Amino acid sequence: MTTPVPGPVRPPATVRSDGARRALVAGSVGNFIEWYEFGIYGYFATVIAAQFFTPAGGSEVEGLVKAYASFALAFFFRPVGAAVFGRFGDRVGRRPALVLVVCLMTGATAMIGLLPTYASIGAAAPWLLTLLRILQGLSAGGEFGGAVAVMTECAPPGRRGLYGAWQSFTVALGLLAGATVAVALASVLTASQLHGWGWRVPFLLTLPLGLLALRLRLRLPAEEPSARARSGRPAPGPPRRRPRETVRAVVLGVGRVMGWSAAGYTFLVVLPSYLQSTLGTSFQRALLGTVLANLGFAASILPAGRLSDRIGRRTVMVAGALLTAVLALPLLHLVQDPDGPAYAKGAALFAAGAGVGLMAGPGPAMLAEMFPARVRCTGLGLAYALSNAVFSGCAGLIITEVVERTGNVDVPGYYAATTCAVSAVALLTLRGDDHERALR
Repeated sequence: MTTPVPGPVRPPATVRSDGARRALVAGSVGNFIEWYEFGIYGYFATVIAAQFFTPAGGSEVEGLVKAYASFALAFFFRPVGAAVFGRFGDRVGRRPALVLVVCLMTGATAMIGLLPTYASIGAAAPWLLTLLRILQGLSAGGEFGGAVAVMTECAPPGRRGLYGAWQSFTVALGLLAGATVAVALASVLTASQLHGWGWRVPFLLTLPLGLLALRLRLRLPAEEPSARARSGRPAPGPPRRRPRETVRAVVLGVGRVMGWSAAGYTFLVVLPSYLQSTLGTSFQRALLGTVLANLGFAASILPAGRLSDRIGRRTVMVAGALLTAVLALPLLHLVQDPDGPAYAKGAALFAAGAGVGLMAGPGPAMLAEMFPARVRCTGLGLAYALSNAVFSGCAGLIITEVVERTGNVDVPGYYAATTCAVSAVALLTLRGDDHERALR
């Protein structure tokens, strides 16, 4: 009988596992920076409005609307970034695309912290801020597609939902980090210090974070492992997809994630300004409420992604969309009640964030599974960017303007409930076994 030859000390599975972890960390860290920055812009929206969009004697509400218009404009450049950097990532490679976007994102964000204000240079200030927001939008558009492609393609079999969920989890971490920095500054600085120079600190902090992200991404392998070679049987279907089918998949992807985009920004980013401008809540209490919502969001993301690997993306995401649609208004009414107990309001905000997390956890893997490898960066990046441009970037602008014109303080609840209801319908078109199929 032939004696079996001993295997290698480090089996291939371990090597692949190490590569998967590197891809997970490198993909996550840039996404953390992106959402940290978008979070602090939303949390400091009232301060930024006063510094850049409100000349002496101007209306505070008008300045806030202009600040959110700049916020929304950056989102509308996300699809451009998704198309440009996504195509680059699909043709040249995931690593060079991710390196480029993190450099652009870090540079533009740090520059915001150095900008002169309206009081210093007049009308040029809001234009310079908007230009940097556009650069951020371009980089953010390229970030999602490349990061999710790397994270899902490198995922071990049966864990694609969990690995993709880390993208959403770093969204929560980034928003929480931004809220924590904002709360800390608001606690230790006076109002005049916060408006004078304190608001600049969170933007400048992105510089060391960006250098760390750049180092991690430069260490990614030049060629990522083939998802098909590592995940069992190939998925059925034609080897190539016509452009019309890709466009149809992008549109369907927008519908599937619009509730995630709209409800996420309503409860996780826009909430502080809404509570301050509409309900008269203090800056510190508004930020504390946002921290609770983001904690709920963070707590549910990874379990939702892991659960979707077991029972399917459709079941988990539809449950999240329906729960958010049904509970959005009651939860908002609880927060609005001036006589409501603080613990109940905190629980309501936590629950609102958790509902969004049920959609956000499986969402990246769901989008990755919709597109073949040759257009994956571009396709999933465009679906996500278009959804965010319309339903996230415009959330603050729509909510602030409609509340101002109608006096109806329930607008955020209606907005979140309607978009989640539409998303639930689109999500029902998912196949129940998509999580078991190999990436194409």
